[in-house]
Amino acid sequence: MAKLNINGQVVEISAADDTPLLWALREQAGLTGTKYGCGVAACGACTVHIDGLATRSCAMPISAITESQKIVTIEGLSPNGMHPIQVAWRDLDVPQCGYCQSGMIMAAAALLAEKPNPTDADINAAMTNICRCGTYNRVRAGIRQAAGVRQG
Repeated sequence: MAKLNINGQVVEISAADDTPLLWALREQAGLTGTKYGCGVAACGACTVHIDGLATRSCAMPISAITESQKIVTIEGLSPNGMHPIQVAWRDLDVPQCGYCQSGMIMAAAALLAEKPNPTDADINAAMTNICRCGTYNRVRAGIRQAAGVRQG
């Protein structure tokens, strides 16, 4: 039994210590917005925030997380409306198939929280998620638009 602070609520998770956070979120907590892509932390579809840092949940065992650490999933990113990244994604039609987008949004939100005015180099360094559809130019445009929204 593990206690995890997920989206501001402490949730008891009944799973083995080596269970990846991804599966605890999806199967025990019922938060299916976080997606399984590769299982080896390469693609980023499973990205969540742990204490504000973009973290690939498929490779993070629940035993490595304490109850005091704050986990935020796509469902908890903006509980009082849409995050500027989500607005930009909608406005610019960023996703095509959309499968990778919750992870992309979480990575982009963590980037903007750390660097409100990211450079292209900052975006390149932070956005290592893989998109089969190749919407990378729209991802970059979305991050730029959201950075402007955050300033204004």
